[in-house]
Amino acid sequence: MAVSLKPLPEGFADNVSVLHRVAAELVAPARKPDNEIALTATPGGFGTPEFEFEGTRRQVRVEGSELVHRAGEEERRAALTSLREGASVIADLLPLGSVLDDEPLHISPPAARALAEWYEFGDEILNRLVALAAPGDAATEPRLWPEHFDIAIELGPEERGARANYGFSPGDEAHAEPYLYVGPWSAEVSGELWQARGFNGAEMGYSELLAADDQATAATGFLTTRWDALSQQGPAV
Repeated sequence: MAVSLKPLPEGFADNVSVLHRVAAELVAPARKPDNEIALTATPGGFGTPEFEFEGTRRQVRVEGSELVHRAGEEERRAALTSLREGASVIADLLPLGSVLDDEPLHISPPAARALAEWYEFGDEILNRLVALAAPGDAATEPRLWPEHFDIAIELGPEERGARANYGFSPGDEAHAEPYLYVGPWSAEVSGELWQARGFNGAEMGYSELLAADDQATAATGFLTTRWDALSQQGPAV
C-alpha cells in the first residue's frame, strides 16, 4: 500500500534545494562505475542502488539528515552539516580531486521525511505502471535522476510516437510544490488532458493529489489516462 501523503512542512522547498545538492555532489558521484549516476528511492530518503567496489557490495544513501555508507556488513554515518562533513564517510568512493565546501547545510527532519515519502509514493506508483506494461512498451525501472531530482520511468513504443517520461518531481523553478507529470517524447499533444506549465505534457500538483480520497488511485489514474491517450497515437511520421 502506498504511503499516505501529508501537508508539506514549512521550508520544504528550501530543504529540497539542499538535498538536491547532496544528491548531485555527494551521492551520485559516489556510485560506481563512474559513468552511472542514476539513484533510487531508499528507506528514509534516496541513494544509490547496490554496487560492487573493490570486492565489496556498497550502497550510499541519505536517511533524514545523515549520509549512510554501507560496505558489506559495516555501516558508517555522517551528519549532513556540510558537504565536506558528509563526504567523510565516502572519501574512497569520490573522484580524485573532488572539492567540497564547508557551507552549512540546514536540513529539517520533517522536510527530509516529507521528501522521502514523496519518493516512496512515486516509486510504488511507477512500479505499478511497469507491471502493467507490455514488452513492446519497453518500460524502464524507476530511477531518481540527480540532475532534476525527480523519480521517473520511460514507457511506450517510440516508433508510434507514444513514448513518454512518467515521473514525480519534488518541485522546480516553475512549480512551488511537488507534482507528477507525463512528458511525451515526440507526440504533439493538446486538449484538456495536456495542460502542463513550462513543458509539453501533463501535470498534477501536490495539493490536488492531497485532496483526493484515495491518493494512490488518483495518481495511478492520472498517469494511465495519459498513457492510454498516447497509446492511440498513430505511427510517428
